[in-house]
Amino acid sequence: MSAEATNPATPGPITPGAHRRRGRPRIDLRRIGWAALLGPTAGNRLPDAISHVVEAHRAHHPEAPLEPLRRAYVLAESSHRGQMRKSGEPYITHPLAVTLILAELGAETTTLTASLLHDTVEDTEVTLDQVRTEFGEEVAYLVDGVTKLEKVDYGAAAEPETFRKMLVATGNDVRVMSIKLADRLHNMRTLGVMRPEKQARIAKVTRDVLIPLAERLGVQALKTELEDLVFAILHPDECTQTRELVAANDARDTDPLAEIAEDARVVLKDAGIAAEVLIRPRHFVSVHRVRRKRGTLRGADFGRLLVLVGEDADCYGVLGELHTCFTPVVSEFKDFIAVPKFNLYQSLHTAVSRGDGEVAEVLIRTHQMHKVAEAGVVALGNPYAPPADELTDSVGERADPTRPGWLSRLLDWQEAAPDADTFWSTLREDLAQDREITVFRPDGGTLGLPAGASCVDAAYAQYGEDAHACIGARVNGRLATLSTVLSDGDTVQLLMGQDPASEPSRDWLDHARTPAARIAIRRWLTTHPVTPQPEPEDRRAPESAPRAPQGVPAGRPVEANAVVDQPGASVRLAGCCTPVPPDAVTAFAVRGGVVTVHRAECHGVARMKSVGRAEVGVHWGDTTQCRVSLIAESFSRPHLLADLTEAIALESVAVISATVEPPTQGRVRHTYTLQLPDAATLPGLMRAMRNIAGVYDVSRAQHSAQTTS
Repeated sequence: MSAEATNPATPGPITPGAHRRRGRPRIDLRRIGWAALLGPTAGNRLPDAISHVVEAHRAHHPEAPLEPLRRAYVLAESSHRGQMRKSGEPYITHPLAVTLILAELGAETTTLTASLLHDTVEDTEVTLDQVRTEFGEEVAYLVDGVTKLEKVDYGAAAEPETFRKMLVATGNDVRVMSIKLADRLHNMRTLGVMRPEKQARIAKVTRDVLIPLAERLGVQALKTELEDLVFAILHPDECTQTRELVAANDARDTDPLAEIAEDARVVLKDAGIAAEVLIRPRHFVSVHRVRRKRGTLRGADFGRLLVLVGEDADCYGVLGELHTCFTPVVSEFKDFIAVPKFNLYQSLHTAVSRGDGEVAEVLIRTHQMHKVAEAGVVALGNPYAPPADELTDSVGERADPTRPGWLSRLLDWQEAAPDADTFWSTLREDLAQDREITVFRPDGGTLGLPAGASCVDAAYAQYGEDAHACIGARVNGRLATLSTVLSDGDTVQLLMGQDPASEPSRDWLDHARTPAARIAIRRWLTTHPVTPQPEPEDRRAPESAPRAPQGVPAGRPVEANAVVDQPGASVRLAGCCTPVPPDAVTAFAVRGGVVTVHRAECHGVARMKSVGRAEVGVHWGDTTQCRVSLIAESFSRPHLLADLTEAIALESVAVISATVEPPTQGRVRHTYTLQLPDAATLPGLMRAMRNIAGVYDVSRAQHSAQTTS
């Protein structure tokens, strides 16, 4: 059977209880007791066994129909009758507990009906067609989806294609995963009769796969309890220490958090803002994380203040009053109302301190935001219900405008992935990301990316596979390579090439963190295998390239007219800086009666002086043809060398040689030795080269100076 056994002797859930007494508790998912579990009742009267479910359901949906729940319970109880859990409890207690969890979260009737039936098709003689006939297509769809999930091994040996199908089902209807998460929570609560090694295996799978999924679905009430249950199994010593810290804090005579909460109530009342100020104790894992981050814990570290208001605008009013009457900790402020998190979460986060150094974290949200923050997609009701005039018997195409962006993207990833293994490995990497950042586009739009994402990820998030043509980016107005790691709040302008044959660099995989980017790049690389290339070498200008001006003997470069104060000396322009008029220059006598001329700011000048070379006076004579070395730095793209060579030729400049270094992190460096008809043409030439797509800088060469012997 799919559900794990329970152990009546196992201690209750580890989520802190006593220290919640000072504020309204968060949604309590733990109460389920022995109820009347004896078969169907007479007539249409609701069985006593589902009275807890009905009570919780009506608290969220007062007008909800109850007949589907009655019929689902009757079918589930009769089908599972005689089946027992390993603890000896009737098996029906498991689907009842799962359904109660979802009812407490505010799930709608269809989800609860499917939850009561979620094990019937797998573990009893009930067929999917029977469920469809008695309860409709929607319930059958959910039951079938959960049944498929039960067959998935989430561990390291999981069959990628099976997991892929499971997540596709989740993406098509988030309620499938909601039921699965509630199912796992009840099994985790009742894991006591399992062998320790099996408990550890199940806990690791829960930690690595299901808790991240709960986070992405926004179901914080499930996520936090699952975290505490996993914590107790995998880290029992740390869990015990954390329990003791929480208990010691609860036993204190004073509570600084309660005092700050009371002060906040007075401040908001005086300001005329109707608000509830509650104390929200941290769950054990949260306390443990804060302790590791801050070391010694203070009284206010064991919880946070939760301020609930009626309207969005009131949230900002509360923020202003608290920042006025307390000392704000500016670095702790985050606005998830203007920019919601990827899992629909909205709140203002801040922290305030009082004179004794106690700092209280504060969450500010509306009542509706709080409901979504706790229950995530479960709080959305049935997001797939069509308008009344479009009701059909078929599920058909599903369009959910409220689905979290992560789930919407998931469907795109699985369609684009070249194979199931790629999808699986990429998805696991994504699940390991526990924090998201928001970056802004120049048009005011936003992109949600995992922490550590680069400009490569931003490109594929915005343009999909068209991002193959991306040649660079500007981050906060400055040119940046595609490997640049982005920070929360950055503004990113992506620079796109115009060449339809553009291709991604293999190096991009080293900087891609999102499934969208990694799958798109891998897909392209799979369909474009590598062709062996010869070792990089200097690329000389082709025969058709412009040659030296007419009248210049082959092999004898024409120098600018540099006149030195040393009669009879042979004058040579230094190759390390290639000076041209009207550069400020200096000269040095070297061996063989040669005088080398350097630009005044050349690094070689200091070297010449340090080795005792005699400085010689020099000035420019009449401006003539001259040779210069230029360095063009650009983002790597096809045909760049040809475009640069063409731009140089259009300026009537001859290319003596061109060297292209191997690309590094998506950038490439070109060094050109050029023969100019006149030094005055140099500024225009450099402008023309900078105007080539992908080129972000053109500068005069500054090679390492060598001492001339």
